[in-house]
Amino acid sequence: MHAAVPGLRLGRERVSGTAGHTLAVLRHAQAGHDPRLDDKDRGLTKRGLRDAAAVGDWLREAELIPDLVLCSTALRARQTWEQVSAALGPAGAQAAVNFESRLYYTGGTGLLDLIREIPEEAGTVLMVGHNPAFHQLVVDLTGQHEPAFPTAALAEIQIRGPWRDTCPGSGDLIRFWMPRPPV
Repeated sequence: MHAAVPGLRLGRERVSGTAGHTLAVLRHAQAGHDPRLDDKDRGLTKRGLRDAAAVGDWLREAELIPDLVLCSTALRARQTWEQVSAALGPAGAQAAVNFESRLYYTGGTGLLDLIREIPEEAGTVLMVGHNPAFHQLVVDLTGQHEPAFPTAALAEIQIRGPWRDTCPGSGDLIRFWMPRPPV
């Protein structure tokens, strides 16, 4: 049996009768590169701040509001969530947020393990983290290899069945969004 994510408190009640779960996989927005900083301490650029706010606007308009946010502890991921949350308005403040170091340090299998720990009452979960692990997670869950996963890209995945049973092939890619077309 998998343990619940520590300290979880859901901000809203899940709508009863909802089949499956929704996982929104968000790669952090564009970060600066300063060789004097540790990788975890890299912050967002001006473009990154704008793109992260655009993600929040899109989530609000799409009514894809998270019950639970699992966010990497890296500064660029935390700043991405801050911008997304601000753009979501009151709905962003209602989401339970867990800053999770495993989202920075782990690969695809570790991400699946983390997903399996999500409590069933979390209907929509937003994960904010990094490539290449996030792109690989989307591929593993959905079998979809394209498109690439640029900064601030978001994949909405419908998970078939309970969180604890999440495994490769157990998701369907519903939508893929990015703030600007690929160059």
